[in-house]
Amino acid sequence: MVKKNIWIINEYAGSPYHGMEFRHYYLGKELLKLGYNVTIITASYSHLFKNPPKVKDRFELEKIDGINYLWIKVPHYSKSWDKKRVIKWLLFTYSLFKLPLNKLPKPDYIIISPMETLPVLPSYKLAKKYDSKLIFEVKDIWPLSIIELGNYSPKHPFIKLLKYFEDMAIKKSDLIVSVLPNYGEYLKDNGYKDKNFIYIPNGVDLEDMERTEPLNEDIKKQIPMNKFKVAYTGTVGIANALEYLVEAGKILKDYKDILILIVGEGGEKEKLQKMAEGYDNIKFLPAIPKRQVQSLLSLVDACYIGLKNKHLFKYGVSPNKIFDYMYAGKPIIHSINTKIDIVTMANCGISTKAENPNAIAEAILKLYNMSQGERKKLGENGKKYVIENHSYEKLAKRLDEVLKNY
Repeated sequence: MVKKNIWIINEYAGSPYHGMEFRHYYLGKELLKLGYNVTIITASYSHLFKNPPKVKDRFELEKIDGINYLWIKVPHYSKSWDKKRVIKWLLFTYSLFKLPLNKLPKPDYIIISPMETLPVLPSYKLAKKYDSKLIFEVKDIWPLSIIELGNYSPKHPFIKLLKYFEDMAIKKSDLIVSVLPNYGEYLKDNGYKDKNFIYIPNGVDLEDMERTEPLNEDIKKQIPMNKFKVAYTGTVGIANALEYLVEAGKILKDYKDILILIVGEGGEKEKLQKMAEGYDNIKFLPAIPKRQVQSLLSLVDACYIGLKNKHLFKYGVSPNKIFDYMYAGKPIIHSINTKIDIVTMANCGISTKAENPNAIAEAILKLYNMSQGERKKLGENGKKYVIENHSYEKLAKRLDEVLKNY
């Protein structure tokens, strides 16, 4: 059987050796097993990387666990909101027009998985050049995300440009993939009723989950064993609505054996720490390596995930951390207003209204007052559900079945 070549263009694609994002590394590994040759085209730097690759030339090829990585050299920037990040976007997009094509296998499929939509144009041009099938993958809906979360006007010239390229991607792609279960409704709401769309969510790599590392002792000793611990792990950003978890912690200040743990880094952390000053029941810990996350979660009693109460989330969410929580077998407090609620579907925790500290505090107390056996059952439900529905092995097979029709 002749191998099919897939290019995945995502400037935030990383690996367990570099840092987030991990989706395409894990999908890529499984697609290799299915007989594909996978090339990931990504940027040499992202604020999500913990260990950026050392890239000297404009383009550098590297083989990582069988996957071809083409690193495009881009400038570093300090924070997610740094204006230099826009320069990175522009340089990455421009560089896609100048790829060292003689060093890359001719693609049968090009998956363009952008955040901002600028790379859509060169990806479309490349698909035309090679007569490849163009697949538009949506992880976050841009520019709607930046309009609602960043309070930008839809009439801003840059936002209108991003919208233009989003429309181009939808119109010109042969297939649309999204991690958002209700993205089909977004397409209909925007006048695209006949586009081919498939839902392929984020998930877990079951082999990788078993390769956990012990938690660093300096972190472990900061986690008390004799308290009921509710943990959040991941980016401490605007969208994650952690101020409402902090407020819930304040409401529960008289429960001396309940502790809120916020583990991670991000632009909102300093603000949240100031909010929590004087409250001993709210503790902040630094970000930890991905392979230590399961070790940390084994020490807590429940996990929290929340998002802002925004219109865009009605189309669904697929945050990676929820699958980490589920695999850890921990009950989840889910503070997200979305039509398709995985915590309710899996019966693995308590769903509450978004941006509602009182509801979050009530959910914490409900879990706190449950028997250990009841909490264990909820956790077991989540683990069973994620293994059966969200392993990257199964997700890659689903993608493979669809690609065979193109």
